[in-house]
Amino acid sequence: MKIKLKHLVVLITLASLGSIIYGLTLEEGHPMAPKYIGGGTVGLFLVAMPLFLYKESKGKNMKDYMLTKENIAKMQEKERKKTENQ
Repeated sequence: MKIKLKHLVVLITLASLGSIIYGLTLEEGHPMAPKYIGGGTVGLFLVAMPLFLYKESKGKNMKDYMLTKENIAKMQEKERKKTENQ
């Protein structure tokens, strides 16, 4: 059984959110409540988010997203064309 990265990210996200919600619903003085909330937060931001970003950025050229002089000129040219067409 091969789990796709997309399904793994969704599973980790749901588990993290479930852990946070469970920690928030525990009684106020319960000693494990902060551990559930913290574990869910760590899972969400240090595990699920980097996996999602890795999955989505695979195969994309990072130079296309950098603010270089060439890319700024392209964006300004597109803006000029939009205003002329309206």
